Amino acid sequence: MDSFSNEDINEYILKHIDKEGDYLYNLYRATNIHLLRGRMASGHLQGRLLKMLVKMIRPKNILEVGTFSGYSAICLAEGLDEGGKVYTFEINDEQEEFTRPWIENSAVADKIEFIIGDAIEEAPKLGITFDMAFIDGDKRTYLETYEMALKILRPGGFILADNTLWDGHVLEVPKSSDKQTIGIDHFNDFVATDERVERVILPLRDGLTIIRKK
Repeated sequence: MDSFSNEDINEYILKHIDKEGDYLYNLYRATNIHLLRGRMASGHLQGRLLKMLVKMIRPKNILEVGTFSGYSAICLAEGLDEGGKVYTFEINDEQEEFTRPWIENSAVADKIEFIIGDAIEEAPKLGITFDMAFIDGDKRTYLETYEMALKILRPGGFILADNTLWDGHVLEVPKSSDKQTIGIDHFNDFVATDERVERVILPLRDGLTIIRKK
């Protein structure tokens, strides 16, 4: 029996799903050229999944924690109905110079509110009840971010948490200095037994946990 690499499978998948589009392709390329850790951007497959999930769930207000280059915010906004809004928070103010033009020049700019600041502190101040949240920020504070998002999420709303398999490091005993892996471990262990929600982990890219608030 022939064996196929993950790269072969991924290439096949990308040929058989919706196209990424030139704007997102160029944004992903620019992200990898100009920013450190460019692979943190969602990319073609996850981007199309985010748009599809928004189309399925049909949220009015989406909270995103961790804008990075704006790729995922644009994908989430692409799935929104008229009047919907993505409120995306980026704690690193040095990111703004790169990210803001890409968001503001996109076809869905009117559906995205890009905010520089700490979402854990600032998002509740918006006074908005969210229908969906996408957590993709600092792994060291994933659990705190989750608790914040759950409080301002409507019953029946969804939280998507990215990087929850953390390149397989969740299977290892982390060093005491590896605060990011420890943060992901604590988050995964907590959510697994949280009776307030239902959850499933998809082994997509670096792991995507889909959580529904009861």
